[in-house]
Amino acid sequence: MFGVTILGNNSALPAYDRHPTAQVVTLNDQLILIDCGEGTQTQLSKYKIKRSKINHILISHLHGDHYFGLPGLITSMGLLGREQDLHVYAPAALETIIQLQLKAGNTDLPYTLHFHALETYDDLLIDEKKFCVQIFTTEHRVPCWGFIIKEKRMPRKINKEAVLQYAIPASFYEALQRGEDYTNKAGNTIQNNVLTIPNKASKSYVYCADTRYAEKNISVCSHASLLYHETTYLQNCEDKAALRFHSTSIQAGTFATKAGANKLIIGHFSSKYETLDLFLKETQAAFANTDLALEGVTFLV
Repeated sequence: MFGVTILGNNSALPAYDRHPTAQVVTLNDQLILIDCGEGTQTQLSKYKIKRSKINHILISHLHGDHYFGLPGLITSMGLLGREQDLHVYAPAALETIIQLQLKAGNTDLPYTLHFHALETYDDLLIDEKKFCVQIFTTEHRVPCWGFIIKEKRMPRKINKEAVLQYAIPASFYEALQRGEDYTNKAGNTIQNNVLTIPNKASKSYVYCADTRYAEKNISVCSHASLLYHETTYLQNCEDKAALRFHSTSIQAGTFATKAGANKLIIGHFSSKYETLDLFLKETQAAFANTDLALEGVTFLV
């Protein structure tokens, strides 16, 4: 499974039972937390997401609605007996903040906390066997990063009937998936396309964090299977959005169209709006395949 569960979809102030930004990406057996606003622990419990399964936390920037929930979560993981390592990826200054809070509370974590500072643009942040995470910078009032989470798939899939027919040893299957031909002990070569079939294309989730409309990131975010883009304001507040380094509904839809996204979800709604129907209507006018990033909903990538 490759999916994104929304824990929080509001901007700076919690309002109308909407919480500050937080999302959990499920990629097979991996859980990745993106941003950690106030109330994230409560939302994890509400939607029955096991915090013990979260090994990577990505923090886009140091506005409180994106990280104020993190110190509490880190501490709670220790109180619950966590032993496996935890990796946090965030702007460099957050490490000092976390260590200060732990020191002030005389807190010793029973697990190793690895802090990775976000300092570069277009960098490969995480590279594991089944997925990778790339970063890019957005246009916000403080340094801010977006994340591209991609699954890794071999170019080819095993044709089970064919490998049995030609008695291909299981130890060679991975090489077949990479596209290699097989030569048996008699010196006969069986072509790869006889033994395999094309695999599905890898899918990607792009998290475009707080930003004003940024044409420079269209190519970086191109052809996302699922794209998240902030929509703090409706289109009639375009000037205010630009002034505060945020985006509008139409701008998010326009970005998704130009980037060639398959599907768009929108969030980070201003607390000035009690209802969200107009966000969906306006964004769909620019990009039809749009959904609201409603809390508790899981979107498949």
